[in-house]
Amino acid sequence: MDLFGIPAPLLFGQVLLGLINGAFYALLSLGLAVIFGMLNVINFTHGAQFMMGAFVAWMLLEWLGIGYWGALLLAPLIVGATGIIMERLMIARLYKLDHLYGLLLTFGLGLIIEGLFRNEFGSSGLPYRIPVELQGAWDLDFMFMPVYRGWVVLVAFVMCLATWLVIEKTKIGSYLRAATENPALVQAFGINVPRMMTLTYGAGVALAAFAGVLAAPIYSVNPQMGSNLIIIVFAVVVIGGMGSILGSVLTGFGLGIIEGLTKVFYPEASSTVIFVVMALVLLARPAALLGRS
Repeated sequence: MDLFGIPAPLLFGQVLLGLINGAFYALLSLGLAVIFGMLNVINFTHGAQFMMGAFVAWMLLEWLGIGYWGALLLAPLIVGATGIIMERLMIARLYKLDHLYGLLLTFGLGLIIEGLFRNEFGSSGLPYRIPVELQGAWDLDFMFMPVYRGWVVLVAFVMCLATWLVIEKTKIGSYLRAATENPALVQAFGINVPRMMTLTYGAGVALAAFAGVLAAPIYSVNPQMGSNLIIIVFAVVVIGGMGSILGSVLTGFGLGIIEGLTKVFYPEASSTVIFVVMALVLLARPAALLGRS
């Protein structure tokens, strides 16, 4: 069966690939949006923290025998804890300064972390096997869908939805939003704003590590895996609106699908289509899709 003159398995296969990439774009841009929206920090360390999530999952398996399901819980907590330490020791000192200082600091930290992992593990990828429960594929008649790929899309969507609900619909989320607008007033109500900001940064880092664990069985675990994604993810955040949780999630999944379809209809543009979309969106609406002016 052909659609638009293209075999259906090829077309739907690229849509699935786009959804998988979109799931990682959405999760990573979600973490960036949480950190920027709540702390006003442009976190260029995010790609390295995504990579750390994958490496921690690999180390838990190889060194301690803890499999995928344990790593899915432990790796975000471990990497999130390193983010909390980083925020307390360095990033917290820059909150009252221009955004450029935070950008330069986190960019340098990302290079240092990537360099340390490259020095220890080399540049070649390390394998991480798919858990037995998620191996195999579903026969959908028009294509075979790998079970693990479907799991990644589903769990990424659920995590993005849960994060949005926590920030937009709960009392904790209202405290976070209020603290970004008037921290002195929130502090006057007895809420420890510095601790809240530290935990928010740790949560954003944990989201990146969670995405890294999901990515470990799909991509090879290597020190460059985060740097290959971070520029695209920043483009996703810019298109969705800096600090907009919903904008980042919708844009991440949407651009993943657009990128996948572009590989079918015009492969030469697949590596640049996201940046073309970013330029067009910013020309038409400088505040981006769901951003504030």
